Amino acid sequence: MCSLETEETHLASMALARSTDITIGKVSLFDISWQDVLIPMFADFLSIKDLFNFRCCSQTAKRIVDAVFERRKNINLAGINSRNIELAFAVLGKRCKRIESLNLARCHWLADDLLLPVLAANKRLRVVNLNECGKNTPIALQPIINECKELRILKLSTCQWLPKKSKDVLSMYHSNLVEFDISYCFIIGERSLIKIFSKLNNLKILSLECTPSVTDEVLLQIANNCHGLEYINLVGCTAISDYGIHAIASNCNQLLSLFVRRCPRVTEHSLAPLRKRLYIDREIEVFSYLNVFYPTDFLVY
Repeated sequence: MCSLETEETHLASMALARSTDITIGKVSLFDISWQDVLIPMFADFLSIKDLFNFRCCSQTAKRIVDAVFERRKNINLAGINSRNIELAFAVLGKRCKRIESLNLARCHWLADDLLLPVLAANKRLRVVNLNECGKNTPIALQPIINECKELRILKLSTCQWLPKKSKDVLSMYHSNLVEFDISYCFIIGERSLIKIFSKLNNLKILSLECTPSVTDEVLLQIANNCHGLEYINLVGCTAISDYGIHAIASNCNQLLSLFVRRCPRVTEHSLAPLRKRLYIDREIEVFSYLNVFYPTDFLVY
């Protein structure tokens, strides 16, 4: 490890012997204390791209960067689909052992063989963002469910590879989730959603945009269990009505934002009393009061 005195002495001697390293007189850049100065005051502030460029300079630079990766807590590669990014991520999979936040949204190259080593080596993950990662399979979700006990934020928007069994297990192992995103997940059924929200009673941020299985019954389950909810995105959930919105408003007293655009059965009957209390993304509809209120089919009066 670079923190050992013998290792620093060895690497410093290597750096002094190399004419290609950056030197000032007889003093090398790598003579600076790695653990106390070079890594925490310099290398920790470099981007992933800068670290890999620095890693190519010399064998000593490579060792420093590998030491930085070992203590790195945040990996953000969202939207990066450049050439050879798979090779760079494979290096991260071998070196990173303390990641707490992993953002891989819109990484279209990401497959299970690259993701699994990272998940297996980092069991203290608190944030995982796999939005729009379409190449994965249900196998990728298993380490997150079974090993990452400290998980607080999970984003799986547009992930059509989610299995039903994993959804059920998710509610058992991760009742402490505070943010959950399963927008555009067409494979999820109504019963699975009800099962999930029966245990996620610490949620504060929830996105269900354009998830067709979201009904008033699902909203009722959310209202009964997620009392601390502050933000809910229901855009494009065409099956919900004023009944579900009223249940959310009545039970989630900390709600600050409600997104209900493109929800034709949600009218001003439920929205008007809420407008002074929280933010609603839909403007007042003058003729909405003339709309007929149709509760969902499961309700019996």
